[in-house]
Amino acid sequence: MMSERKPDWLRAKLPTSKEYKEVRAIVDSHDLHTVCKSAQCPNMGECWSRGTATVMILGNICTRSCRFCAIQTGRPTELDLGEPARVAESIAKMDLKHTVITSVARDDLKDGGASVWAATIRAVHNRVPECAVEVLTADFRGQQEYLDVVLDACPDIFNHNLETVKRLQRPIRKTARYDRSLWVLEHAKSRGFITKSGIMLGIGEKEDEIKEVLQDMVNVGVDVLTIGQYLQPSKEHQPIDRWVHPDEFKRWKDFALEIGFGVCESGPMIRSSYHAEEQSAKYDVRARRRAMQAEMKAAKEVELLSGV
Repeated sequence: MMSERKPDWLRAKLPTSKEYKEVRAIVDSHDLHTVCKSAQCPNMGECWSRGTATVMILGNICTRSCRFCAIQTGRPTELDLGEPARVAESIAKMDLKHTVITSVARDDLKDGGASVWAATIRAVHNRVPECAVEVLTADFRGQQEYLDVVLDACPDIFNHNLETVKRLQRPIRKTARYDRSLWVLEHAKSRGFITKSGIMLGIGEKEDEIKEVLQDMVNVGVDVLTIGQYLQPSKEHQPIDRWVHPDEFKRWKDFALEIGFGVCESGPMIRSSYHAEEQSAKYDVRARRRAMQAEMKAAKEVELLSGV
């Protein structure tokens, strides 16, 4: 039987630094949601102390009820069109060089919130052009036109998490689909974006299933991988199957790099946005964005001239 007591390697330090308090003050004063708080991230103290935070747009009520997630499920009541400007202003005040933006799933909206996503990305690009923008999105129910709305805004890194192995998708993610998530990543890659995904361990997966999901991600061109320990948010959520030792995380990192991932962050405390700024530096994402924006602008001019 698995011990309910967390092992020593999963004990996070309490946040006390001046930088942590400054980031919290900016987040609170701009009335922003962060996945750091809403999803009970164990790295909040460390990341906020380094002056980084993962902003969550489109509210803090999700239309999906994934069995692993701490974010509240229900019918969202807000669609704040002033949010993109506030997000951009807060990022400017935090003087970030890399920001991660995520959102709840908004299946109640026709476009899944894609228009707000695009407005937020563009607002950050305009207000803080040297800040790399990484997005962690839902699947937009597999509708390419809405996914393309987000991609047309030129995020620097596109992240969509598979979360777990193929067999556990239905019981863990419910509304999502394994093949659809792979398609989302493949489509973003086909358009030239740096892509990223992640999974949790300790949720009931088997070794051969982990190998399968990692290989499937490589096959659709995923560049960056994160692997972390699943932590049960409450007794109503999926129980923890096992505590995964740091040595096993190291073994999976070695395997991931061996089969073709460019970057792999793997460890008990790893979450999607952990050390994200270092990943953007590796891929020189700002230069890639400028080239992509110029290419899109040229294509648009050709369309206008040809009357398409």
